[in-house]
Amino acid sequence: METYSFLRHLADSWFLLAMTVGFLALCVWAFRPGSRAMHQEVATSIFRNDDRPAADDPAQPRKEA
Repeated sequence: METYSFLRHLADSWFLLAMTVGFLALCVWAFRPGSRAMHQEVATSIFRNDDRPAADDPAQPRKEA
């Protein structure tokens, strides 16, 4: 039972601290200055090959221009 108590104490204190520090580090990394261009590129990458708007009726095939 001593091992359980030790691991429980470790999880309640040091692991909680490590997870909090890791979370804060991820937040700082995601919102760091200079990353706006990369995030914008990733957000618009699905539209990179679109030449024109989609048809009004999605059941109709697209007509080639």
